[in-house]
Amino acid sequence: MTAHLDALLAEVRACTVCAAHLPHGPRPVVQVAAGARLVIVGQAPGARVHASGVPWDDDSGTRLRDWTGLDTATFYDPMRVALLPMGFCYPGAGAGADLPPRPECAPLWHDRLMAALPGSRLLLLVGIHAQGRYLAARRAKTLTETVRDFRSFLPGHFPLPHPSWRSTGWMKRNPWFETDVLPALRTAVRDALA
Repeated sequence: MTAHLDALLAEVRACTVCAAHLPHGPRPVVQVAAGARLVIVGQAPGARVHASGVPWDDDSGTRLRDWTGLDTATFYDPMRVALLPMGFCYPGAGAGADLPPRPECAPLWHDRLMAALPGSRLLLLVGIHAQGRYLAARRAKTLTETVRDFRSFLPGHFPLPHPSWRSTGWMKRNPWFETDVLPALRTAVRDALA
C-alpha cells in the first residue's frame, strides 16, 4: 500500500492538468500517508502556501489548528493527519478573494487518495467546496445550517466554515460555533487520533 501511495503522490506532485488556468503555475500542495485517520479537506492553497509549499502555512492554518486543538507537530504528521484540499494548486485571486479550487483536481485525485487511507477515519470538511463534494445532497441549504447540524454527519464527517479572516464576523453572528461546535470538534479529532 505504501509503494502504491508513494507512486500516486509522485503523480499528484507532477500534475499539470490545469496549468493553463493557474496564473502562478502548478505547485500541488498535499499531505497524505497511509496511516492518517484524520483527513482535513480544505479548499485550495493560498498565495502564501503556494510560495512555501507547506499546507495551511498561513493565518487560516493557525486558526484551524486552534479550532481542532492540534499542535503544529501533530498537524504536520502525515501518518496521523492528511491535508487534502479540493484543489491542490493555488488558483489565483479574483475580486477581493482567492478563486475557487479548480474543478479538475478533486475528481482526478480524491477517490484514489482516499482509497489509500484507513477505512475508519474522520473527514473535516472545511468550507462549501469540500462539503459539496463529500456531503452532496445531505448538506443543508447554507454553510451555516450545515455546520450547525454537524452532529448529523458524525462519525465520519465534520463540516466547518473556512477559517479565514472572514470567519471572524461569521463567528460573532453565530456564537453557538464556539460554545457547541468547537468543543465537539476537539473531542472528535482527539478520538480519531486515539
